Amino acid sequence: MKILLTGATGFIGSHLRQALLGAGHTVLCVSRQLGRDSPGCHWVVADFAHTSTTRWIELLDGVGAVVNAAGVFRERGGDAFAAVHGTGPRRLFAACVHAGVRRVVQVSALGADAQAVSGFQRSKFAADEHLLSLRLDATVLQPSLVFGLDGASARVLLLWASLPIVPLPAGGGQMVQPVHVQDLADAVLALVRADGRWRGRRVALVGPVSLSLRDYLGQLRGALGLPAARTVNVPAACVRASLRLAERLPHALLDRAAWQMLERGNVGDASALAAVLGRLPRAVARFIEPAHADAVRRQAQLGWLVPLLRAALAAVWIVTGIVSFGLYPVSDSYALLQRAGVPAAWQPAALYGAAALDLLMGLLTLWPLRRQRWLWSAQIALIVGYTLIISWRLPEYWLHPYGPITKNLPMLALLVALWVLAARSCTRR
Repeated sequence: MKILLTGATGFIGSHLRQALLGAGHTVLCVSRQLGRDSPGCHWVVADFAHTSTTRWIELLDGVGAVVNAAGVFRERGGDAFAAVHGTGPRRLFAACVHAGVRRVVQVSALGADAQAVSGFQRSKFAADEHLLSLRLDATVLQPSLVFGLDGASARVLLLWASLPIVPLPAGGGQMVQPVHVQDLADAVLALVRADGRWRGRRVALVGPVSLSLRDYLGQLRGALGLPAARTVNVPAACVRASLRLAERLPHALLDRAAWQMLERGNVGDASALAAVLGRLPRAVARFIEPAHADAVRRQAQLGWLVPLLRAALAAVWIVTGIVSFGLYPVSDSYALLQRAGVPAAWQPAALYGAAALDLLMGLLTLWPLRRQRWLWSAQIALIVGYTLIISWRLPEYWLHPYGPITKNLPMLALLVALWVLAARSCTRR
């Protein structure tokens, strides 16, 4: 079958694309960005905000089924929900009616109902209602939390679960029923070739059992091969306050709307999904293959270890800079510079210039730079330079009981590690 897939470059859309191609379908992949054509996959650039019904009709020539996996969880600019979940899908669905498309599968969200608590869910619900009112063989899929190792939310949850002490918002009693992305993809595969049995239905895509957020994190931790964690309760008021700050970050996964949805609960009846799949969906304990557990655990732990190491590194630079600006007696600093061979006339510039440079290095270490390797290289060069000068002019500091120079060795090792990890990150992108 020829299938039109929207949102083909997203997390869910990418898995659906591979599953549909793997099943032998021809896929017309629609996205705002042009991907690379491959056997059976043809890319089309189309934006839900601007693509007309006429254009959709043209694209639907010869298409037997449509899978709409386009969606945005957070708005940017205030109109994304209206365009991506409202106007755009309505035009696509109208084109499906006009073109006589046999099947339409809409990937919506669990909680997209009349009691929806967020703009995301309300906009999804409106699109679902409109679709099911049309003369189409349409099914609405409502996934709960979707787990996949390449998903942003799964990476955050794995990082969270791998912490030495796991913070639990409001005690972690919120109910969830996560589903694996492969079960979602298998459900879509089954529904695009269904014979009308699921027409006009909503299918909850949920795991076999509901569990609290606390238990979900605990089961993920067990799948990573980690022992039971110590936990700490974070009061709900503190959670809401921190989310106000998180909303200001460009790529934050959690905001107050997401917290409202979590507090409401994200559970459903798994029987419909089991009927679609012909089996039970996989449980959380099977989300991570045992053979991959070690690699996934290391990746999860790096997610919080690297920021911790960067914070420690930044603290060293910043504290050194502040101390050099006057907390340490300036006369003593000048005496050290004199012993290092710096002329008296240059000592103020050398002292305050080095202090400013240290502060700059500390602030840049904390800043989320897109490219980081140059920063680690600059810090390595600076520490090596300091070490060489002191070794030449003040070699006795190598024998100092506090080890002011030998401490440069672990600093250099840390910077090399950050340089290597930054190189890996660039390669993945």
